[in-house]
Amino acid sequence: MGVDVNRVREIALKHALINAVKYGGKADEKAVISKVFAEDPGLRREARTVVGIVREVVNEVNSMGLEKQRELLMAKWPEALGERKVEGYRKGIEDLPPLPNDDKYEVIILRFAPNPDFVLHLGSARPAIINYAYKVKYTELGRRAKFILRFEDTDPKIKRPMPEAYEAIREDLRWLGIKWDEEYIQSDRLGIYYEMARELIKRGGAYVAAKDSRCTPDDWKKSKITGKPCYNRDADPSVNLELFDKMLSNYYGEGEAVLIVKTDLNHPDPSVRDWVGMRIVNTEKNPHPRVGSKYFVWPTYNFSVSIDDHLMGVTHVLRGQEHSVNTVKQSFIFRHMGWGQPETIHFGRLKIVGMVLSKSKLKSLGIGWDDIRLPTLAGLRNRGIQPEAIWSVMLQVGVKPTDATITPDNLFAENRKLIEPRANRYMAVINPVRVTIEGVPGEVTARIPMHPSYPERGFREITIKPINNTVEVYISGNDAKKGIVRLMELMNIEITEVHGNEARARFHSRDLESARRLNAPIIQWVPRDSVQITVRRVEGLRLVSDAGLAEPSIGNVGINEIIQFMRYGFVRKVGSNEFIYIHD
Repeated sequence: MGVDVNRVREIALKHALINAVKYGGKADEKAVISKVFAEDPGLRREARTVVGIVREVVNEVNSMGLEKQRELLMAKWPEALGERKVEGYRKGIEDLPPLPNDDKYEVIILRFAPNPDFVLHLGSARPAIINYAYKVKYTELGRRAKFILRFEDTDPKIKRPMPEAYEAIREDLRWLGIKWDEEYIQSDRLGIYYEMARELIKRGGAYVAAKDSRCTPDDWKKSKITGKPCYNRDADPSVNLELFDKMLSNYYGEGEAVLIVKTDLNHPDPSVRDWVGMRIVNTEKNPHPRVGSKYFVWPTYNFSVSIDDHLMGVTHVLRGQEHSVNTVKQSFIFRHMGWGQPETIHFGRLKIVGMVLSKSKLKSLGIGWDDIRLPTLAGLRNRGIQPEAIWSVMLQVGVKPTDATITPDNLFAENRKLIEPRANRYMAVINPVRVTIEGVPGEVTARIPMHPSYPERGFREITIKPINNTVEVYISGNDAKKGIVRLMELMNIEITEVHGNEARARFHSRDLESARRLNAPIIQWVPRDSVQITVRRVEGLRLVSDAGLAEPSIGNVGINEIIQFMRYGFVRKVGSNEFIYIHD
C-alpha cells in the first residue's frame, strides 16, 4: 500500500521536536527513528522509506532555533513535555493580591475540600485553581507553601458520596495541572472527631440533647427560638460526656440524640444559634460507600471542617461568599478550643450564564458526568476544552468579593487562543450539495496548507481531473447559491442552477485575483471521493448531529486530535468518521 508520507512526517515531527527541546535544540536522528517505530510498529515494513522521511524532518527541526522548536511543540503537542500546568498563566498568578497576614506564617497552607457526592464542574474549578495558584505564587516567592486535598464525605445520607467520584476528582485535578502535597479523607478520621468532641464537651463548648435526658432534641430546638437554654447546656460536662458515650454505643437511634456546639442563643441569625456538631445516621439503612455501617455517629460539615483546618495547620481558607455564615459558625469551635482561626477570604459568587451548576440538577439529568453537554470538567475535557483556558478564566475572575458573571463565550475565547495554533485545517461541507462544473479546461490541483501560520507543517494536494471538461465537487448547502464563488485554492466557478442537493456551474477562472476583483466569496469544497462524517454538537442540553463530507486526508487525523473544519469550527475526532464540535 505504500507509506502515508504526511502521517509519517507528523509523527516524526512530534518526536523530533520533543527530542530537540529536551536536548538543547538538536534532535538525535536515531532516537527519533526509534520513537517513530515504537509509536507505529507497522511502519517497520517500509523502514527504508520511513527512515528517509525521518531524516528529512530531523534536519528541518535542527535548522530551527530552540525557541521556535519549543513554540511549535507547545502549539501542536502541549502535553509532550509535561509543561501543561500553569506555565502560560504566570502573570495571572503574579497579579493575585497577597494573602492577609501572610507574614505571620512560616508555611502558607491552603486546601481544596470537595464533597465527593459528584465530580467537579466549572464552578468548583474556581476554588481549586485559586487555592493552588496561591501555593504556586508563594513557592515562587521563595516561601514555604503547601496545598492539601481533603475529601469531605461525612454525610452518608443526604449528600451521599459516590464511590467513583473520589478518583474522578483526582483525575480532574491532575488534568487541571494541580498537584497536592497531602491528601485526607474525612471518613477515615471519625476517631479523631470523637476525641475532639469529648474535649469540646470537657471545655464546656458542647452538650448533648437526647430523648431520655432533661434536654431532648425538641427542647434544644425550642431554645433556639426562645433564647432560653435547655438543661444540658449548662450541666456539668460529666453529664454530657455520659450522654455522648451512649450515642457512640449505639444506644440511640437516628434523630434521638445530637451533639450541640454552644454559640450565642441570641445571635441574629437563627442558623448560628447552638448548631448541630454531630448526629446519628442509620448506616444500616444508609451505609457509607467507603466504611459501610462501621460508624453511626457522624460529624456535620462545620464540625469536621473546623477540626481539620486546625489539625492540618491550614493558614488561609479561600472559598465562596455562600460560606460566610459557616465561617461564623466555625469560629465558635476555635474559641472554645483556644485555637486561632485561619485567615478567611470569601470571594463573590460566580454565575455562568446558560450553564447548570447545581449538583442535584446535574445528577437528575440521568446522563454520564463526562457527557459533553455538561459543564463538568470531564464533560468539558471530552468536548475539547483545554485546562489552560479554565485557568485563564478563573484567574481573570480572581478573588474579588463582588459577584462575577461569565458566559460560555468567555471560556471559548480563551480556549480558541490555545487550540487555534495547534489545530490543522481541513475542508468539510455540511449538508452537502453536489456541483457539476462544466467547461473546466484541464487538470487542476489545489495545494492546501495544513496551517496557514505554520508552513513548516507542510501542504496536501488535491487534484481534480475533468472528464469531457466536466468535474464534480461538493459544497455546503449554505454556499449553494447562484453567482460566482471561489473554490478554495482550486478555481473560480459560476453557479447557475440549484435544485435541492444538486447544482450546476461553469468554470470561470483559476486565479485568486479574478475572485477578488469580483468580490467572490471563498468557500470550502471537497472532491467526489470524500469521506462521510458526523459532527455531534451541543445546543443547551440537547445533542444534535450535523452530517457532511470531508476531504479524504481526514483519515490521517488521529483519534482525540483537535482540528479545524474551515468556516465551520474546531472539532475533536472521536471515531473513524465521528467528530465533536468544540466551538467556532
